[in-house]
Amino acid sequence: MHTPVAVRGLLRERKQQPDHASGDVEIFTRVEIDLLGVQPLNEFPSDIIATPDTVFGPEQRHLQLRSNAELREALLIRSRVGMFLRDRLRDLGFAEIETPLLFKSTPEGAREFIVPTRRKGFAYALPQSPQQFKQILMASGISRYYQFARCFRDEDLRADRQPEFTQLDLEMSFTGSEGVMNVIEDLIRFIWSKCLGGNLPDVFPRMTYAKAMSQYGSDKPDTRIEMRISRIQHLLPADLISKLTSLQDPIVDALIFRPKTNPDMAVRKFVTDFLASPEGSLFVDNPEGAPGIFVLDATKPLQGLQALGFEAAERIEDELHVQDGDLLILQARQNQAFSGGSTPLGNLRLALHAAAVREGHVDPPIGFAPLWVTDFPLFSPVSLTEPGQGGNAGLAATHHPFTSPKTSEDIDMLMVDPTRVIGDHYDLVINGVELGGGSRRIHNAQMQTLVMRDILMMSPERIAEFSHLLEVLRAGCPPHAGIALGFDRLIALMIGKKSVRDVIAFPKTGKGEDALVNSPAPLSKEALQTYHLQYRQ
Repeated sequence: MHTPVAVRGLLRERKQQPDHASGDVEIFTRVEIDLLGVQPLNEFPSDIIATPDTVFGPEQRHLQLRSNAELREALLIRSRVGMFLRDRLRDLGFAEIETPLLFKSTPEGAREFIVPTRRKGFAYALPQSPQQFKQILMASGISRYYQFARCFRDEDLRADRQPEFTQLDLEMSFTGSEGVMNVIEDLIRFIWSKCLGGNLPDVFPRMTYAKAMSQYGSDKPDTRIEMRISRIQHLLPADLISKLTSLQDPIVDALIFRPKTNPDMAVRKFVTDFLASPEGSLFVDNPEGAPGIFVLDATKPLQGLQALGFEAAERIEDELHVQDGDLLILQARQNQAFSGGSTPLGNLRLALHAAAVREGHVDPPIGFAPLWVTDFPLFSPVSLTEPGQGGNAGLAATHHPFTSPKTSEDIDMLMVDPTRVIGDHYDLVINGVELGGGSRRIHNAQMQTLVMRDILMMSPERIAEFSHLLEVLRAGCPPHAGIALGFDRLIALMIGKKSVRDVIAFPKTGKGEDALVNSPAPLSKEALQTYHLQYRQ
């Protein structure tokens, strides 16, 4: 266990010692010490047990960091990456400008943290992002802005999500999506070359949201995993489809899983064990129907696909190029436009692949695969888990309500069928991790009002919460676009960590608590009175 000490002794010049192997002299340092004594600066508590095998809990975060060189190195890498990004952004003409942390509540899309004040009935809100302030900066004559912004969202936590987090936030005037994506590609290649020594593509590949969802079942696909999804309901007999699902006129997707080991019994046992596990049971209990799984076996009629019928089995073999030992997985889903971030088969694809990697049936993916996902729907059905903008249209902005329609045809479609409108929105994905998202913004007050009032059908009171932004746009604002990269996720991805908690000095637990300092803390009666609060009965 590291602990600070005071060392007493006499410094003197180190005598050169010959290297017996070569006869050369190698000097490790110019001085040495005649040690007279070592004394701890503090008495180390006897109740703290510290051995090489000791695992400290989150309530002893200081000892976690002190005893774990890997955690400390992660924080140092984080610092270096931040320094490199600042240097590069300065060279690209960006100005680092801070925006307020004490904001007000506005319905951008996520649930906010409220900060009460001593002024009765009034409260601040911690910003979900600096989105509105950076758009105001664009209207204020600042053409290239960035900051490492602290952001706050009161949402359910995961391994890659914290209630407070850091994002690299930037915005550019007189540019569109291409300009922003070019800058981000430059930044990512730059820090990769500085910190990882690897090369990334000169131009990052691009994929539409519709293609990502249809081929990978995810809006943040890991393209290193080659298993792609195909739509095959047109190949299947009606009686088989009715066995897969009770849905009327469903879509049936197919996935080929090809293990590197090909003993038939081993593959069957792997699939059976996976579906019987708590993780696999979620897919078996899918209300749209459990997955249908077939093991391709060259020793059996129709390679084990006899349940599909002769014609379907033959066409699937031709179109999906199946091989002996493959798993054919069929999954039904609703016949409707994609929404959200994944499909049932997309989730099964990732879970099955991860389980197969753990058990040695496939090799883990290697390297880094950057990808831009573009052409998201501008609006999505309202979700029960996200507050959205609180309008009455049954729709919420997929990204946020300030995203611009992509083309003039999309603008024309706004009043005809807003669910078919494509937004000028782009996400950066690397290895299946969404590092950030951005968009070209609405810079016209009339268009912004139309989206809020006529498309989202927000109430006048809700629209009034954005009156400051509408007034800024009304005064004249240049076309602009921007993006926010999750800095915690970026560092975790670069050093191969599954959780952002491993790259944050003082992270919150899965319950949103800091066990070291015991936050959040209960409010005293005095605090309740000071801030005009009372508990709901």
